[in-house]
Amino acid sequence: MIGVAAAMALTCSCDDKGYNDMKTPGNMNKQEVPDLPEIPGMHSYKAPLYYSIYEYMREQGLAGKPADECVYTLDQWIEVLDYIKENLLPYGYDMVCTDGSGTFKAENGSPYMTSQSSLSFKEFVKAAKERGIRVGIYDNPWWIHCADDVLIPGTNYSVGSLRYNPAVDVVNKPGQKDIWHDIAVVTHPGGREWIDGFFKHYHDLGVEMIRMDFLNWFEDGYSRLEKEWCGPGYGRAVYAQALAWCAESAKKYGIFLSLVMPNMYNDAELEAKYGNMTRIVSDAWNGTWEFTSSNYRGNHWPNWPACRNQFDGFTYWNHISGPGRVILDGDFTRLNTYADDNEKETVISLQLMAGGPIAVADRPSVIGDNVKFYQNREMLALNADRFVGRPLSDKLNTPGSNIWHGAMSDGSYIVGLFNRDDEARTVSVDLITLGLTGTFNVRDLWKHADEGVVSATISANIPAHGCKIVKLTR
Repeated sequence: MIGVAAAMALTCSCDDKGYNDMKTPGNMNKQEVPDLPEIPGMHSYKAPLYYSIYEYMREQGLAGKPADECVYTLDQWIEVLDYIKENLLPYGYDMVCTDGSGTFKAENGSPYMTSQSSLSFKEFVKAAKERGIRVGIYDNPWWIHCADDVLIPGTNYSVGSLRYNPAVDVVNKPGQKDIWHDIAVVTHPGGREWIDGFFKHYHDLGVEMIRMDFLNWFEDGYSRLEKEWCGPGYGRAVYAQALAWCAESAKKYGIFLSLVMPNMYNDAELEAKYGNMTRIVSDAWNGTWEFTSSNYRGNHWPNWPACRNQFDGFTYWNHISGPGRVILDGDFTRLNTYADDNEKETVISLQLMAGGPIAVADRPSVIGDNVKFYQNREMLALNADRFVGRPLSDKLNTPGSNIWHGAMSDGSYIVGLFNRDDEARTVSVDLITLGLTGTFNVRDLWKHADEGVVSATISANIPAHGCKIVKLTR
């Protein structure tokens, strides 16, 4: 039995609520894909805890700053790294990652990016590692940053030979230019070596994560968010082969592969196979409760972005995650944008209950006392244990989707009760519904308090936008 004291307003999940123009990619997503390899041990990572420059980049951009001023300089990064070392590293946040603004440079004849605006990656990685912090880089092996006459490592092919050739490449929108980066069509001769060289380059720099963005633009060429064509769309067959090669080389060089803006066609058959982590929601943008729960609540669509808020994204895609499977990425967390402590506890709890990462994006200058929500060791124990919970129902916006649960490796059980509504609700669940029998000790992981025993029903009055996360032990 799932009990909810007051009736909840439910919106049926559906494939299309008219969210912009779908522009389905015709037959491009139905192309036969090549026979692709299995990659043993691909899904051996836990979800990362890390820091992202995203908020700084976005706020600088909104203020009208030039793109190069939306990227931390080395001195600015060192200030952030020192803050992380003191306030986040002791809690498991052991990595930082760049993002997409600024000027991407391949210097001194390198085929691959060596700096972003004034930030030298070599110096950046050195400063981070001196503080015990790992580095992730925002880049994509399908993007060209160097001159066309540079040779692809290990071949006699020039990088320019990887560019779109209308005489041989079958695309979704012939004649359409890529509007973001120059693109390498990596199924051309030399493409496999190009991808392998990309991951070797970053491995040799000491980089341990790559965030690959704009995957749907590469595959389809059309963006519902921008309501326009963003590229010719190289099709599912090219996308599948390229993604498989990326996964092979990432695994070979020990680099964590984070996939961003994927279409997730055919129940994410490619992303779940070849990504260590895959985005399941549109961009964080301004953060707030809208991003976590209310934006287009209860709806999903058949291509990127399938869901417009974190709660729906984690609910809809939870079935593809779990031990030895792909990690679900809820994008960045900007706690300073949330209205109260209830919302802040919920956004942290949801991501940890779903087995996702926590990507801190709050600037040190504005994070203030919010850092304490990132420092809850009892909640972070879920991440350390590689916990992945499940909702009682993966049907969006139903009572069961607000109740998450799962077992820890030590046999204890975690139960999360969530209230997405704008007023307090009593949320209840019977232990037998969770597959549990007997009597359990109850501990609230946010209050850090033992709350007696339970043998039948867990029930709590949850404030608006709040949650209750408990640990049950025999």
